[in-house]
Amino acid sequence: MNAGGSERERETQNLKQAPGSALSAQSPTRGSNSRRTEFALKEIMSSGGAEDDIPQGERKTVTDFCYLLDKSKQLFNGLRDLPQYGQKQWQSYFGRTFDVYTKLWKFQQQHRQVLDNRYGLKRWQIGEIASKIGQLYYHYYLRTSETSYLNEAFSFYSAIRQRSYYSQVNKEDRPELVVKKLRYYARFIVVCLLLNKMDVVKDLVKELSDEIEDYTHRFNTEDQVEWNLVLQEVAAFIEADPVMVLNDDNTIVITSNRLAETGAPLLEQGMIVGQLSLADALIIGNCNNQVKFSELTVDMFRMLQALEREPMNLASQMNKPGMQESADKPTRRENPHKYLLYKPTFSQLYTFLAASFKELPANSVLLIYLSATGVFPTGRSDSEGPYDFGGVLTNSNRDIINGDAIHKRNQSHKEMHCLHPGDLYPFTRKPLFIIVDSSNSVAYKNFTNLFGQPLVCLLSPTAYPKALQVLMSLCGRWHFTATSQPEVLSADIV
Repeated sequence: MNAGGSERERETQNLKQAPGSALSAQSPTRGSNSRRTEFALKEIMSSGGAEDDIPQGERKTVTDFCYLLDKSKQLFNGLRDLPQYGQKQWQSYFGRTFDVYTKLWKFQQQHRQVLDNRYGLKRWQIGEIASKIGQLYYHYYLRTSETSYLNEAFSFYSAIRQRSYYSQVNKEDRPELVVKKLRYYARFIVVCLLLNKMDVVKDLVKELSDEIEDYTHRFNTEDQVEWNLVLQEVAAFIEADPVMVLNDDNTIVITSNRLAETGAPLLEQGMIVGQLSLADALIIGNCNNQVKFSELTVDMFRMLQALEREPMNLASQMNKPGMQESADKPTRRENPHKYLLYKPTFSQLYTFLAASFKELPANSVLLIYLSATGVFPTGRSDSEGPYDFGGVLTNSNRDIINGDAIHKRNQSHKEMHCLHPGDLYPFTRKPLFIIVDSSNSVAYKNFTNLFGQPLVCLLSPTAYPKALQVLMSLCGRWHFTATSQPEVLSADIV
């Protein structure tokens, strides 16, 4: 792929579909950052020759670009300050950020020659802008659960690789630039994993391995162990997933956990579609020694895909009849909204759970998927209440005892770093679907329905043949059993 006009137009068209974006090549209005922008401009242009020799139009082009670049960085850095929970507070900020990056991307396309000559624009800087746009699309997917935005993230990440935007980074004696390139590879791998593009993932891992080897050879850095750990994690993740099966002619087929547009099972004769729909889901992973990559365990990865439809091309989806609607008009979500929580503390888990509960629409169900180490009670209790059977582990700074189980030393108190069945009782005021994937899933067996709302508890087995125990600890109990031995699953519908 080259940097030709048709490809640029396609990427600009992608940005037109971005939430809140509005393409405009007009000069941006100056704000409080104008002094800093003008100072940086003077430094840049004076280094390239006599400042007075630069035509006014070209000076204005560089000034506008510096402003847009500075503004985009400010907005992007501000994303980390947005609340991670809640579905309304962040949307306007994301819209403004998309809008500025849309203008910046189109601006550098239209004025590339001037920026090359007067600003000294480097290819890695273009790649950095494209990488930020890819990150915006990916985080918008995380916020909305709409898989179409994964395709848009892939489009920009792929363009960076095919146009070799980061190819000259290794020739500069700046380790921080090489780290930008390594982080780009890691983010690209995550997107490809979510899109089940395993052939691309394997190529990216090979390239990342070569880049890490070159990086650690050239620079005496302290993060060599961390980057090698990244390689080990993604290699283990690829080996554990995706699920592969043999079809009728004994060829290997990689199955997808997502629901295809034509793959929904037909209702049996006489069945009536219920009035409840799944609107929100908390996917929680807190198991010891489980395969993971980028705070995404294998079982979390499979569950989030099971709650999604196959991604569509965003541009083609928007061009369908009936899809040309006002950006201000709310549209029905294709997929339930999800929160992915890797090793949350009890307070973090409860905060996200309360946010989902608060914003759950009418006639909707909240799903809670708990994949966590079991917390078992010590001794026998005189009562059999919702806090007497243990539960599943929440994160703490204390060391894990005896691998898969936490045992209380003080038998007079309950384990505080544990999600007990009773902790979920307040949320049964609304329809609830609970999946417990744990060695102590039986703690939730006698879950009480206090408020008469629909309630389902689906529990994983707690015992397996020895030959499968290692596989269960690495890949998750519930998903393996659901695909290979669904008859041994336990379900309580109360």
